[in-house]
Amino acid sequence: MSKLVISGYYGFDNAGDEAMLLAMVGAFRSMEPSLDITVISGNPADTRQRYGVSAVHRLNLWGIIRAIQRCDLLISGGGSLLQDVTSGRSIFYYLGIMQLACWMGRPIMLYAQGIGPIRSRLARAFMKHIGNRVAVGTVRDRGSLTELAGLGVTRPQVTVTADPVLALTPASPELGRRLIDGLGLTGEGPVIGFSVREWQECDHYKTVFAAVADRLVVEIGARIVFLPMQWPDDVTAARRVAIRMRQPHGIIEKRCDTTELLSIVRNLDLLVGVRLHALIFAAVTERPFVGVSYDPKIERFLETLGERHAGTLLDLSVEGLIDKILQVKNDTLSMKRRQERVAELRSQALCNAACAMNLLVEKGEKVFMSNRNKVKL
Repeated sequence: MSKLVISGYYGFDNAGDEAMLLAMVGAFRSMEPSLDITVISGNPADTRQRYGVSAVHRLNLWGIIRAIQRCDLLISGGGSLLQDVTSGRSIFYYLGIMQLACWMGRPIMLYAQGIGPIRSRLARAFMKHIGNRVAVGTVRDRGSLTELAGLGVTRPQVTVTADPVLALTPASPELGRRLIDGLGLTGEGPVIGFSVREWQECDHYKTVFAAVADRLVVEIGARIVFLPMQWPDDVTAARRVAIRMRQPHGIIEKRCDTTELLSIVRNLDLLVGVRLHALIFAAVTERPFVGVSYDPKIERFLETLGERHAGTLLDLSVEGLIDKILQVKNDTLSMKRRQERVAELRSQALCNAACAMNLLVEKGEKVFMSNRNKVKL
């Protein structure tokens, strides 16, 4: 029985990362049901309960060392682990986990990673050192491939695939409908969702979002719903937008799992999102969406669909966002093209797990041949 260790930002109630783990475990189990999976998590008990895997706390160094010693493959990813914009320290943690695997002679796979930006000289040097020692890699966009090349990572075979979440099956709409109905919003107008987050004390966009949401209520009778992708941080951010509004609105305040959030998004007529995986959830559920950028990963995802964002958190305008929302809402031809492209990305997302399993098969064959040669001797 093969053993995997998965390293990532798991166990922190971030819906995007939890959705990635759900998609990864599901893909692996579909290919090898007996696979022994251990996840390095910020909340091991929750991770075990949710996904039916083994888990070790991310700060339990000896537990991590034991898990890697026993594993056949270390998976690093998915997500935006290898960047130093949101934190200058976390990249060293994730590279450190990979360094442990190198010291123990365990193969490493970069799994659907979104690479960069990496700004500090030390982080770039460490990334180059580790990157050239992984066995195989997949990245979720071409921008990440370019970033690796710029860092001098040349040795592993790296393939552009897609975010693992794009391979998820859309959830049933009933649960999400109940959650939205529970907000007490009246009227029959379109349900428009907003996914917001805090970012470097930026307040400008909150005023813009509030003004746009108010206009959508007045001009098209919209029912405004804020949904949290990172709980409870995004609930706080949503309240800071909502307090600037004058029109009725609702905030999903409960801690939702991946299935619940996918179900909520499936009930929207349109989503305006700052969070990357809110946009990906909309793509998975075939809902129109408008992206607002705070990080290159937003722009890269939209570029894979042949689209552009409505603005950044710093330069977003009310008129610009309103125009983009109405354009997307009414453009059925573009929506059809997007759905076709998402279907292609779904197939590419499934390739991530296939790459990992191929690596395990190759490793197993090498061990078999080595043992066979020893017997002959």
